[in-house]
Amino acid sequence: MLQTELLGTDIYHLLQWFLTYSILGWIVESIYMSICNRELTNRGFARGPLCPIYGVGALSVYFILKPFSDNYFALFLLGTTLATTLEFLTAKLMIKIFGEVWWDYNNKPFNYKGILCLESTIAWGVYTIALFAFLHGFVSGIVDTYPYEIGSVVGLIVLFLFFIDFVTSFYKAKEDDIKGFIKQFKAT
Repeated sequence: MLQTELLGTDIYHLLQWFLTYSILGWIVESIYMSICNRELTNRGFARGPLCPIYGVGALSVYFILKPFSDNYFALFLLGTTLATTLEFLTAKLMIKIFGEVWWDYNNKPFNYKGILCLESTIAWGVYTIALFAFLHGFVSGIVDTYPYEIGSVVGLIVLFLFFIDFVTSFYKAKEDDIKGFIKQFKAT
């Protein structure tokens, strides 16, 4: 099953790349936010060390923009557009599901409703260039350091554990939403 090809790559590599980008995204964002907040901050939705938006984002950008991999100017422009669109759609989905977004750009100049800002949009373009210039090679190199058999088992276990973590975190977030709604309803 993991050797089946999808998007010109076997599912094994897609899974491994997704997990690696999700973990790296969690590490970078948690470090950055811990520095900003001056306290340890878990930036993941779930409890575990994965931010799947980074896995989805990196792989989406990689496969959609691969034809432009030799043109850094096009990568920058298309990367800003694609990643900002993904950030916008994620925010809209979170608002629909949870009634809020878990980031706030209101204090940033040139922001749109606190969910998008020029600074992040520019950063997405730079990250897109970095993805093609060296990051994907780095991630591929990590994935290629361990045997397929180990990667298959560990990858599926991590994906299963993440799924359980995500479902329980989602349930808890919705439960907190319902409790907050009931508390607000009782107060009126």
